[in-house]
Amino acid sequence: MKADFTVDASGLTCPMPIVKTKKAINELEGGQVLEVLATDKGSIADIQAWAESTGHQYLGTKEDGDVLKHYIRKAFEGEEKEEKKHDKTIDNDGLKNKLDDNITIIDVREPAEYAFGHIPGAISIPMGELEDRMDEIGQDQEVYVVCRTGNRSDMAAQKLSEKGYNVINVVPGMSQWDGPVEKSE
Repeated sequence: MKADFTVDASGLTCPMPIVKTKKAINELEGGQVLEVLATDKGSIADIQAWAESTGHQYLGTKEDGDVLKHYIRKAFEGEEKEEKKHDKTIDNDGLKNKLDDNITIIDVREPAEYAFGHIPGAISIPMGELEDRMDEIGQDQEVYVVCRTGNRSDMAAQKLSEKGYNVINVVPGMSQWDGPVEKSE
């Protein structure tokens, strides 16, 4: 696939592939195609969700060995949406105080990230699987969504909120979590 510009986010983890993508797309003209090189498997769902939320067109991803090549077409002026943030958030300390309550915690990181350490009782539903697995999440209580930095969970919170869930984004997430942690195999 022909791209008008390439940005290299190889070796970087969330949120950096999105940060580099946002910066690069601002330099393009409407209709031009951006190629983003990444090695973080989570970037597939992240870039797709980001493009959808901003009005840019996610064209697809090709795998080239360990490198993922994401293609995004920049929206023309007027097609773009203002990037929004989910309005309900809680900080890590606030979530720690709720751990004994009857709450649902959804961890939208990739399975390997979850395995190396997650909040006890958190359900692993990677961002790329969220759309297909929403029926596993009860709508009768508050749902707390966590990722590494609060970016992926923000996009997940927006999607869940659109479907009627009472959802709260945990910020800054696991990168600064100092509460209890479980590991899985």
